[in-house]
Amino acid sequence: MALAAKWKNMRASTRKKLLMLGGMLVVFAILQLLLSLDLLSNQIQSWLVPCCYNIILAVSLNLTVGILGELSLGHAGFMCVGAFVGAFVSKYFDTVNPDLSAWIRLPLALVLGGIVAGLFGLIVGVPVLRLNGDYLAIVTLAFGEIIWNLFNVTRVSLDNGSFRVGVGGTGLSNLSADAVPLVDGSLGITSVPRLGKGGFAIAFVLAFLTVLLVMNLIHSRTGRAIKAIRDNRIAAESIGINITKYKLIALVVSAFLAGIAGVLYAHNAGQAVATQADYGYVMSINILVFVVLGGMGSTLGSMIAAVVLTILPEWLRFLSDYRMLIYAVVLIGMMLVNGSPAIKAVVDRGRQVVKQKIKNLFIRQPKKEA
Repeated sequence: MALAAKWKNMRASTRKKLLMLGGMLVVFAILQLLLSLDLLSNQIQSWLVPCCYNIILAVSLNLTVGILGELSLGHAGFMCVGAFVGAFVSKYFDTVNPDLSAWIRLPLALVLGGIVAGLFGLIVGVPVLRLNGDYLAIVTLAFGEIIWNLFNVTRVSLDNGSFRVGVGGTGLSNLSADAVPLVDGSLGITSVPRLGKGGFAIAFVLAFLTVLLVMNLIHSRTGRAIKAIRDNRIAAESIGINITKYKLIALVVSAFLAGIAGVLYAHNAGQAVATQADYGYVMSINILVFVVLGGMGSTLGSMIAAVVLTILPEWLRFLSDYRMLIYAVVLIGMMLVNGSPAIKAVVDRGRQVVKQKIKNLFIRQPKKEA
């Protein structure tokens, strides 16, 4: 009865957050059990970590696009920064001190990758977010294209304990025979230590913490100020909300989380190679599709869309040339269903039924008199 009373007295946002996080833990426990019993195929196992870092990317971009209401077309650029910084840190420590534990090297790569990506978010946001209009979309698009091309021509070598940096196809000259290339231009950073058998657990913990952080931020005083700016900028400014400050908070947090997803991406692949497919405009649009199809401002919708659209292209790979055609048809169908008032009414009705069933599990109904 005490638990039922506490549940009844909770705010709706708190109940929603607990149900979402609890659902994530249940799914993780089931998948971990299946992994321990070796009941998942190699193909399904290969989907687990990509689903996790795509959840991080979708939820973080939803903070900027759905909650703040600003369009960002360069989210893959922040991911690229995190991927290269994290891969560089891991490759450096693996070269200098191969005996260093992965439990020290990987967290350090995650923290530095996220921080540097957040700094780039701050650099991009300070001059742009003071303006009204679609300037953020234009600048982030340019940033995303510039950053992966910049990493594509950068060369860094470790020569006698010091870093040698060069730009361009000619690389570095006058290197000693013992020099170790860390970043090799278009070849990127290779031989990055992989996540290993515990990769899914690590990726899930980061996805879980991302959802927890974003949900707490959304329902905090800062989150309410961000949503007020989205709903009516003039009214928010008239009551004393610092527009630029809260916009910067949303963008920097979003970029920080995208950097962490980039570190996971590089360590899962075992390399960080700057290509258009991995970090270019197309990748940014794919992440934006997660947010749009999941519902603007919906954290749960972004998570579900990220998982479905990560698995679907791989599951349809056996169709060869028709794979992307079917993928495009599914996207169009999801958009039509998501925008249909009739479908929304059915979904809302089903949601109310589920809520009532869950409420009945916690709240004992009074017995009717004979």
